[in-house]
Amino acid sequence: MTEIRWWRLLSLVVVAVVWGSSPAEARQVTGDVCRADQLDSTVVDAEIRFDQHRKNYVKVSSRMTVKVPNKWRHARHLTFDRQSSEYRVAMRCLLRGGGNAGRVDEWRPNEPRVTAQEHWVTVRYDAFKWIQNYKPFRVGPWELSTAGRKKWEVHLRPLTLQKVSWKHVRAKVDDLNFSDRSELASAANKKGLAWSDQMPEHIWFEVDLPWQRDLYLHLDQSFWKYAGIALWWVCCSYVIALAALRARYPSPALSGGKQEAQGSSARADRPAQSVLQWALLSGAVALMLLLLNPQRQPVVLRWRSLICITAGWALILVARPWCRGMLPAAPNAGNGKSDSAERRQARAVITTASVVAALGLVVVLAPELFGLPADLVSKTAPAAFGDAGLVLMGLATLWLWLAAMAAWAWRFAREGGLAPASWTAKWDGAPVRWLAAVGTLLGAVAVALLACTWWANDHQWKRLAWLTDHTDDPGGILANFSFADLTWMFAYSWTVAGLALIALLHFRVQAQRARGGSKEELFALGPDKPEVLMTVVLFAFFVGLRAVTFLGFKGQYGVWLFLSICSLYGVLAVGRRRSVLAQMGERFCMQRLGARRRRKELMTKAHQYRNLNRQLHLVDQGHAGGVTSEQLESQLHELHQWLVAGCGRKNPVEHISVLDVALAWGPAAHWWSNALVAARTAFCFGVPASGVLLFLDLRDSRNWLEIFYTPTGIPQVVVEFVLFQAAWAVAGFVLGALWRLLPGRSSPARAWSLSVAYAIPISLAALLVRLTDADYGYVFLYVVLMLTILTLTSIWMDTVTFREERQFWPSRFALLLSIYQLRGVSGQIAWLLAQVVAAVGIWHQLARR
Repeated sequence: MTEIRWWRLLSLVVVAVVWGSSPAEARQVTGDVCRADQLDSTVVDAEIRFDQHRKNYVKVSSRMTVKVPNKWRHARHLTFDRQSSEYRVAMRCLLRGGGNAGRVDEWRPNEPRVTAQEHWVTVRYDAFKWIQNYKPFRVGPWELSTAGRKKWEVHLRPLTLQKVSWKHVRAKVDDLNFSDRSELASAANKKGLAWSDQMPEHIWFEVDLPWQRDLYLHLDQSFWKYAGIALWWVCCSYVIALAALRARYPSPALSGGKQEAQGSSARADRPAQSVLQWALLSGAVALMLLLLNPQRQPVVLRWRSLICITAGWALILVARPWCRGMLPAAPNAGNGKSDSAERRQARAVITTASVVAALGLVVVLAPELFGLPADLVSKTAPAAFGDAGLVLMGLATLWLWLAAMAAWAWRFAREGGLAPASWTAKWDGAPVRWLAAVGTLLGAVAVALLACTWWANDHQWKRLAWLTDHTDDPGGILANFSFADLTWMFAYSWTVAGLALIALLHFRVQAQRARGGSKEELFALGPDKPEVLMTVVLFAFFVGLRAVTFLGFKGQYGVWLFLSICSLYGVLAVGRRRSVLAQMGERFCMQRLGARRRRKELMTKAHQYRNLNRQLHLVDQGHAGGVTSEQLESQLHELHQWLVAGCGRKNPVEHISVLDVALAWGPAAHWWSNALVAARTAFCFGVPASGVLLFLDLRDSRNWLEIFYTPTGIPQVVVEFVLFQAAWAVAGFVLGALWRLLPGRSSPARAWSLSVAYAIPISLAALLVRLTDADYGYVFLYVVLMLTILTLTSIWMDTVTFREERQFWPSRFALLLSIYQLRGVSGQIAWLLAQVVAAVGIWHQLARR
């Protein structure tokens, strides 16, 4: 009895908090009869406009102006407070009548503007909608329906004021093909039509959409939309599985013997198997969610909830976050103490996940305990106790899926050696406490998602039930919010796959270092073939796919993924032989770069090379300082002979100097360290760029409305910023990892060559965009920003390469001038400024839209 009272109290609190967000007065509209005989002298103007500025979608805007005489008994009510029942009754009499059919997708840019004059009260009502499918709809006083593909019939059919002669009616069609079916237009030109003093039933016309828009609508509503989504997940799983299989065993060239190779392979199996499991499992789960999507086919809510709760619970158990990492240097690996810690962690995870799943299943399997029907869908608003049950079911489902994503991420980070040692120690020492903290955080995220859902629904209610009687159904919202949120959340699970690939890369690097020691540095010019594949896939996931969102080809993610992979492989194949270290030869890299002492000698000679050239420049200006040009040239020749001696029989390219070799090697001994330096640098440089792109994205009226009226609108803004930052960081990571393999003597040239890799697919897509007359979006700004960030990152890498000389220079910029004094520093600055100017110019043009 006490427990039931507690649940009732909780349900009442939840419902009171949620329903308190909307005034009770706004949820009822008092009925009233509008008398038409008092509106005989009303003057009405109307305008409809078709606008293609959004390219892929056609925007239909309506403007209706009504001038009512003061003698009308509701005229003065139009000037009342917008929340008053008198105001809503008056507006309903003029604009909506008693129905709300066909207005689900109608949007209002602002509230109706009311102007009171001496004898009149004027009301201007604006509305708009995007044509996104072939369903009939209403916008303002207009009704639109398809008369076949491409053609739309547009009728002036207001729900009120049908018996009033409409003074001026205009239609602007933005160069679309149209025809006046009423044959009563008083004016017509290529821009549109106009009618004067006509009854509403006499005004209608037809509009033909361009074939590009019609094709876009057809694909968006056809089977190919879901086929494209399924293709993306299949391709995503395929490339991840391929990368895991290629990385399953270490390269034979790195194995010191048969037994050692077998031991290394056994240690490498576990992380690679984890990635392979995730590749197969994520694809299967994505296809399951696609089949359960109610937009595709109706699914019984009870069965869908049961499947989602069970799937979330199973994902946690399959992830096995209690598994330890298998790095060779892992402490206490395989002893009794670690086995005991794993058992305690397993019990804590299984118990917690099972309890949360049981709480959700109670509502699904025994809905009568909460006053809910068997299918969980109540035709009337359920009682407070029923609302609490639906909230409990939804939060349990979300928590399980959030915990599943966290469990897989933790497993990859731990097995790959990415997890901080302090976190691992806390997890091993106090798993229950650590799990309670993480579980509480995930619960807070689930509650925040529920709050966003209710907030968006409240805005939707105010938009839809603006002037009409409407009974809100909180039960339907609470019963369906979890599936919408977890579908949105799992759509970004490819980021977990990216973490898995980074963890696998780190594991292989650590295994190579443990197996080869300092000798491994002889072969660390760059990633080997399996590691190159993982690096390229990371580039395609985080960098390449960002451009697709701007181009609007989301259904072709799978094709774009392979285009990005092939593009970067092509750039590597062409440019690898033109890299500085490749031209110097393998013998030089082994003799001059294979040991730390040799690399230190290289940096010393690079510093000497810069000083000699500076002194030679002073001698040419007449500031000899007791040295002749012949002496300086002789010392420069000795530096060149040092390069020749390192190359053996093969002479180096004449224009390559010790400074070029030092800059091509990078700031760190191993390519992985170079990648980390570049990733951190690009992440910092990318913060302003992410802000610019997010600002432009939010300026779009359609995206801005999605923030307020979709359950995942606010979380989407946060995710977009994080993904932009991840794109810059991964681009820097790939630049650093391939630093020694990319062509070009100067570092900005390496950034340019990597930029070509993502510019090639964009160029191909630009041709398709041009053909279909679609919107380029912000893709060109994205390309310029990416190039600028990579250029800045490459320049910063050069300063880090000579960081030991930082003490000799007053600032990092002075050090940079010293490094680039022989590379045309003015040209480097001009090239960077040109990129910045191009980015600012593109941003200015987009901001003026």
